Amino acid sequence: MSKVFADTSALYALLASGDGQHENARRAFERLAAEEAALVTSSYVLVETYALVDRRLGREASRRFREEFAPLLEIIWVGRDIHEEALDLFLGGSRAASLVDVVSFACMHELRIDSVWTLDRHFAGEGFEIVA
Repeated sequence: MSKVFADTSALYALLASGDGQHENARRAFERLAAEEAALVTSSYVLVETYALVDRRLGREASRRFREEFAPLLEIIWVGRDIHEEALDLFLGGSRAASLVDVVSFACMHELRIDSVWTLDRHFAGEGFEIVA
């Protein structure tokens, strides 16, 4: 079974039926499910996703995400080592990527995950294959 990292941008687009990328995210999710790909994400992506969903879609949507979708994800709980490594890269570089994205890159490198379900092109710039 292949592993695919799930990014906030794809998770949010899937959850928000009014998002302009909703249909693309839905099709990609269905394709990943049909391929029985394991969806992996980090605790940082979860925090970012909950904050975005709650702010834009409301508390009930956050509750539904927790109960119905989050259990489908394998969670990497970010510890001090990955956090510090990513923070050094984030603060030391000229990248436009967010800290959450840089933590995602570090998690993906550590677990040797090459594919990411995302709408964020920063991942391609890091050499990851985007599943769209």
